[in-house]
Amino acid sequence: MTDFTAELTDRLIRYCAIDSQSDADSPTSPSTAIQLDLSRLLVAELTEIGAQDVTLTDYGTVLATIPGTAPGPTIGFLAHVDTAPQFNATNVKPRVIRGYNGGAITFPDAPNLTLTPDEFPYLATKVGHDIITASGKTLLGADDKAGIAIIMAAARHLLANPEIPHPTLRIAFTPDEEIGRGVDSKLPADLGVDFAYTYDAAEVGEIEYETFSADQAVVSITGVSIHPGLAKDKLVNAIHLAAKIIQTLPQATMTPETTDGRDGFIHATEMTGDAAGMTIKFILRDYERDGLAQKGALVEQVCAAVAATEPRAAITCTIRPQYRNMRYWLESDMTPVELARTAARQLGIEPISIPIRGGTDGSRLTEMGVLCPNLFTGMQNIHGPLEWISAQDMGVATDLCLMIAKSAVAKD
Repeated sequence: MTDFTAELTDRLIRYCAIDSQSDADSPTSPSTAIQLDLSRLLVAELTEIGAQDVTLTDYGTVLATIPGTAPGPTIGFLAHVDTAPQFNATNVKPRVIRGYNGGAITFPDAPNLTLTPDEFPYLATKVGHDIITASGKTLLGADDKAGIAIIMAAARHLLANPEIPHPTLRIAFTPDEEIGRGVDSKLPADLGVDFAYTYDAAEVGEIEYETFSADQAVVSITGVSIHPGLAKDKLVNAIHLAAKIIQTLPQATMTPETTDGRDGFIHATEMTGDAAGMTIKFILRDYERDGLAQKGALVEQVCAAVAATEPRAAITCTIRPQYRNMRYWLESDMTPVELARTAARQLGIEPISIPIRGGTDGSRLTEMGVLCPNLFTGMQNIHGPLEWISAQDMGVATDLCLMIAKSAVAKD
């Protein structure tokens, strides 16, 4: 095995310093032009290391080929360029704590912020590792720039060492994964693989093939607007009706903060508007289709019940599918999962397969016919200022990528 620590650290720092946050409210694809700043850099780097068929598609995905040196299935490796909209991602200042000593990690731009192994036990297992964080005012962006760095390091290594046997590999770096729009309808055909993997999981050993199924619900409320001095028996305040909907939905159960394991949830993500009109956005999550449908039906029932209390208002609820549990397809063909598990064990890693309390581009790809489980990168505490990653964990993930490629070579 090769020590990729220095290369991965340099790549992650370089990629994380580029603002590439997506925007769920934007109608464009990609949703933000700044994502293309990173995509164009990756096109240049892929070209420089000798990848073939390097393309930036009209839907913002970077594609490239690592030519095979031995027969076997064509395998895809994917990661996403965008960072989550939930927290500040502008002016990210990555830093490296070399040879972590096991104590509390402080942040130069947020003196009251600390990252401790007591609160995050996985950190306690990384004594001696090189820990990468941001400075305290932003997320880091290891989700999923760690995945990009891992795939790039593996690609460079294979291209520099053509004697390593491996089948043809296809690389894809997608935009807008964080807002559920990372897989364009053209991507499965453009990717052209037998199966694929996303590098978008966390703890070393995670090889995931089960995600949430997901819908979005948008509730629109139109009240009756009038000057408040003349409002007696006329005004219908949309804010009050929105509050009733939120109050009527479960709060002690079925919310993200009250669920774990295999429990799904209804999560109010945004509420905007004024007395005349309000919009509430929800994300609905469940591992099973029936459970997801029941959560959608519950939101619709609550909206109908609140609407019945005020017939002068107009309340609509629109539910839009987002992605489905990849398990529905992978449980019928576990070939890519078993290949990754075998490769992990060859590296002395015991595979961990737990349901993802979220989704990946692999969810949509699998639903669209390209089986695509999810592999670990080492990322931790994503989408916030305490995000961190071990460079050595990223190195193990790179070794896994190379071992999958070597293990996939067709046997005589």
